[in-house]
Amino acid sequence: MQEEELLTMSEQAREAFYQQVEPSVAAKLSPQALALKVSDALHVIAARKLLPYNSGELALLTRQMVDEMIGIGPIQPLLDDPSVSDILVNGPHNVYVERYGKLERTKIRFHDKQHVLNVAQRIVNAVGRRVDESTPMVDARLADGSRVNVIAPPLALHGTTISIRKFPASRLTLDALVTNQSLSPAMAQFLALAAKGRFNILVSGGTGSGKTTLLNALSQHIGDDERILTIEDAAELSLDQPHWVPLETRNESAEGKGEVTIRALVRNALRMRPDRIILGEVRGAEAFDMLQAMNTGHDGSLCTLHANNPQDAMIRLSNMLQMGAEKLSESIIQSQIVSAVDLVVQLERMRDGKRRITAISEVAGISKGAIQMKPIFRFRYQHVDHSCIQGEFDACGMSEALLEKAAQSGLDQAMSVCSLPLVPQGEAVC
Repeated sequence: MQEEELLTMSEQAREAFYQQVEPSVAAKLSPQALALKVSDALHVIAARKLLPYNSGELALLTRQMVDEMIGIGPIQPLLDDPSVSDILVNGPHNVYVERYGKLERTKIRFHDKQHVLNVAQRIVNAVGRRVDESTPMVDARLADGSRVNVIAPPLALHGTTISIRKFPASRLTLDALVTNQSLSPAMAQFLALAAKGRFNILVSGGTGSGKTTLLNALSQHIGDDERILTIEDAAELSLDQPHWVPLETRNESAEGKGEVTIRALVRNALRMRPDRIILGEVRGAEAFDMLQAMNTGHDGSLCTLHANNPQDAMIRLSNMLQMGAEKLSESIIQSQIVSAVDLVVQLERMRDGKRRITAISEVAGISKGAIQMKPIFRFRYQHVDHSCIQGEFDACGMSEALLEKAAQSGLDQAMSVCSLPLVPQGEAVC
């Protein structure tokens, strides 16, 4: 019998097991002790010919029962698989994964729609949240830091949908991203210097383009003597610095009380004497408070937003600032952005499955009523086919204004060298 055919345990095995073992008692055991107890019980049941499985299949059923009791059910093996980056459950009979940037359907199945909902409730309950008909959408995280989004009926018409974004067991460094061909060595050196030199950096990109991964990599170049506050809807960032204070939003209770928004946390963070603020994602009115922080002595702050290119990122940021400061004119808002944001790093998940930095741009000023972007590095396409995208990372140089800011940290010469145009221009990747 194939493993996939057993990944959802038979009802016969389930009922026979629970006649032998009290779930509430077994769940208090360590994973190793629980696995041993489950294995013993299933072998006893099989010896009585209640289960038509061989020893290998019983071992698989043992793992499934442990996953059901202390893991996340049938998709626990996918969570344990290091090659899987995303797990997408579309109801009980459609489970997809992303491996190496490509989506594929698995043979894993849940028993029914209620089984999927039960797993979703277990996930969100672990972080003090709930999912049901009255609260059908919720963000949460797993113990390993993986990000989870759940949307349940009546909003999800085909049954509860679970989307899990996994993160590598070890955080990727800028050097590792170079090895993955996400950027060139010169770009990695430039970004490391920018983070160290307290540049305000906006990381832009689409869903799944690697924004949080890059944010984690950039954070590794912040000094240990700085007080860093991270603010997120669902905590994903993980920093090594000793003076790191992570903050997380809270949904409202069933009574409609107790909600704590991103904007409330940003405002509170300003009272906590931060050296740097890292905002997991800017989505609305909190953009105004974040830019105020960047403009009032909190240089070196980082944040992300969803946009397709650096110019779109400026337009989106401007629109979000309007939410937080309705009385300000467009020209004043643009001036605030130009004054606050130094760099925009654009990420893209490409058709070959690889995630690349397609541009590092500086916010150069305002011209003809629009914020002007000047590329420092950019990815130039050369050849595209189904399995590989070929191109070059070109260096374009940086302005005197950015060099002056780098000079405040004594990094101007190093930044100038790594952002000089290459001869021959570009670094080929495939």
